[in-house]
Amino acid sequence: MSRISKDQVKHVAHLARLAITEEETEMFTKQLDQIISFAEQLNELDTENVEPTSHVLDMKNVMREDIPQKGLPVEEVLKNAPDSKGGQIRVPSILD
Repeated sequence: MSRISKDQVKHVAHLARLAITEEETEMFTKQLDQIISFAEQLNELDTENVEPTSHVLDMKNVMREDIPQKGLPVEEVLKNAPDSKGGQIRVPSILD
């Protein structure tokens, strides 16, 4: 028994602005049915004593501490800019 219909596949394709052929509709219906079937297998697992997690690995904070540091001197940054004025990089205007 299919868990997803061809009409549902066509509807999702329409929402995603995808033009799919009848053969693709058939193929995606079978593939999505297999995916749903696989996902339903997870309902068979006993998760009674499993704590909820936000990540599969026990990671607390992998970011470095945010310590302010002195940046590059303005002159050094501007020496690679093709055009600068008043300590700022000039770019071409994109608005009229």
